[in-house]
Amino acid sequence: MRTTLELNDEAIAEAMAQAPGRTRTEVINEALREFARRRRLARFAELRGTFHWEGDLDELREREPET
Repeated sequence: MRTTLELNDEAIAEAMAQAPGRTRTEVINEALREFARRRRLARFAELRGTFHWEGDLDELREREPET
């Protein structure tokens, strides 16, 4: 999707410096994915302590993966 944006020159330059050889489009798309990922993790972290789980983690770790 094409979109016209006004980007902060310093912010885009700093991001591009961290991703040599990548295009602005790649860097911006990665930043958007990372933003969404962090927001999902933050919402997930809010659930901590809100439910009770009973199980044996050692047993789960030793179990053969299903194919």
